[in-house]
Amino acid sequence: GAAAGMILFFGDPHTRFSHVLDAVMLHRPAAIVLLGDIQARRPLEVELASILDLTEVWFIHGNHDTDTDLYYDNLFGSQLADRNLHGRVVEIAGVRVAGLGGVFRGQVWMPPQPWNYLTPQAFATRCGKGNLWRDGVPRKHRSTIFPSDLAALFSAQADILVTHEAPSAHPHGFSVLDELGQSLGVRTVFHGHHHDCLDYRAQRRRLGFATFGVGLRGITDMHGRVLRAGELD
Repeated sequence: GAAAGMILFFGDPHTRFSHVLDAVMLHRPAAIVLLGDIQARRPLEVELASILDLTEVWFIHGNHDTDTDLYYDNLFGSQLADRNLHGRVVEIAGVRVAGLGGVFRGQVWMPPQPWNYLTPQAFATRCGKGNLWRDGVPRKHRSTIFPSDLAALFSAQADILVTHEAPSAHPHGFSVLDELGQSLGVRTVFHGHHHDCLDYRAQRRRLGFATFGVGLRGITDMHGRVLRAGELD
């Protein structure tokens, strides 16, 4: 089993959770973090019922978690909704973990281009009443990164940053996430989304932190060791 205080990071589950349950039973981590694209077909606390007494469950959302009302409600409306790390820093197993869920979308903000809307509220007032969803921004954009999502994090400090999008170590990553990690003072960044696990070691000095992509349904520990390879790695 893993050492006390261990945190495990899970790449995009995309509707499946048996490997999550198995890993918690086997390694008995203090906490787990799901890196987005969870797509729970039942409320998240139901999907993970058998491990809720064994570990702390945390997550960030991904772009696919707003694909349907069902996926949205089973995550954001679940009893574990307050375990979303998005836009904040939480002490987990003695480690400060910062989170940023969702993806960049050009309609709102595609760095390094200037942003079009600073906040979800600003977008909601401009997108037309017929496009609103539950009196707010369209459902798809509930997983869009707004500049205001990063604002709170830029005044914080953390040890680990978890994101759905990748920093610039990845070919499709974003340098604004490098800046976020540097501002937070993190030692390590874990990301999902890309369903791959590339070797970023050569970039560590440039970035100032270690980066680990966790693949499709992959599992990585807090030291970057791969416990379960992603299905497309």
